[in-house]
Amino acid sequence: MASERIDTLVIGAGQAGLAMSEHLGRRGLSHLVIERKRIAERWRSERWDSLVANGPAWHDRFPNMLFAGVDPDGFAPRGDIVAYFEAYARQIAAPIRCGVEVLSLRRNADGSGFVATTSEGVIEATNVVVATGPFQKPVFPPIIPPDAGVMQIHSSTYQNPSQLPEGGVLVIGAGSSGAQIADELRRAGRPVWLSVGPHDRPPRRYRGRDFVWWLGVLGMWDMESRSPATEHVTIAVSGARGGHTVDFRRLAADGMTLVGMTKSFCDGVLHFTPDLKAHIDQGDANYLAMLDAADAYVEKEGLDLPEEPEARIIGPDPACVTDPLPALDLKKAQIASVIWATGYVLDFGWIKADIFDARGIPRHRKGVSEEPGLYFLGLAWLTRRASPFIWGVWHDADALAGQIAARARGAG
Repeated sequence: MASERIDTLVIGAGQAGLAMSEHLGRRGLSHLVIERKRIAERWRSERWDSLVANGPAWHDRFPNMLFAGVDPDGFAPRGDIVAYFEAYARQIAAPIRCGVEVLSLRRNADGSGFVATTSEGVIEATNVVVATGPFQKPVFPPIIPPDAGVMQIHSSTYQNPSQLPEGGVLVIGAGSSGAQIADELRRAGRPVWLSVGPHDRPPRRYRGRDFVWWLGVLGMWDMESRSPATEHVTIAVSGARGGHTVDFRRLAADGMTLVGMTKSFCDGVLHFTPDLKAHIDQGDANYLAMLDAADAYVEKEGLDLPEEPEARIIGPDPACVTDPLPALDLKKAQIASVIWATGYVLDFGWIKADIFDARGIPRHRKGVSEEPGLYFLGLAWLTRRASPFIWGVWHDADALAGQIAARARGAG
């Protein structure tokens, strides 16, 4: 196979890889970005058709480029996000090679760097930045057997309601993806059941400011770690239809049936945990805590932001919450499809290095791994809460580029 030698190899041409390329280029550091398919591939092929960004366009971007044709307070559609990253790659003249998949990565035998075996040959590099993002391998538990008579897909392969067979739909997972997909299906006239687990439920806007603005002024974007109790809690927020606060009670009032967490399946019947109300109440508590923090900040800083007392009005629990279904016979309910909005796991099996914990998470310090010259970028909580987001990864990339530059000076 063909072989080439470079200084720094960046794996992945999504938001993390592009940010990394910019900061390496600014420092005059020679590098190559390789991408298994196309720039921003996951936005192209692993998101549903109507998806929009969950943050406003003024926020969900790199600092030195605006979205073209998108209102700053609006939410960019999926196609505009892809176009944005393509334009950004041109703006920074990123050295990207698409259609190259990394099959394995290992330390060079002489310890001088790394050897990446790819679909197009072998690349040797002094440094490697793994910028493949946090959404790598879609997963859902094997609760419902394949022969149960229902179509089962992960949210990453859901595209639109017409993709599904006629009949009801059970959406499992009530984070941003699950809540938005369930709402789209309900609006398309499908009978929908939504399985709700632990979640945060922030207000979309409060006192004239988007919740991402509140996260910034309250210092929440800069939080360096979550508490163990909330490590896996998802966030239910939506940019759909101009952006709105996700309200599970409203979804139920509009005809959706809420159920507890999906627990087990037997003889065609799906069983749920009895803690639906507890999860709804905890989401409300998170919502109200955000309002409290915002109000306290306004008072402390003396800001002239309009009061919004109606934001604290929480409607009555719907019947499906006060008297939740303990189980559901899928055939009797005429449920033909199940969409698992249950997230992703990291998949670094192709990296041949002893740097991963039991969960497959790389051991690192702010993206600098235990293996000299090997870096990670774009992972959740890499340095802080903002790390996997577009503007957050840009700042992390700057820091890692500084580390690589310092390493190059040391070697010189």
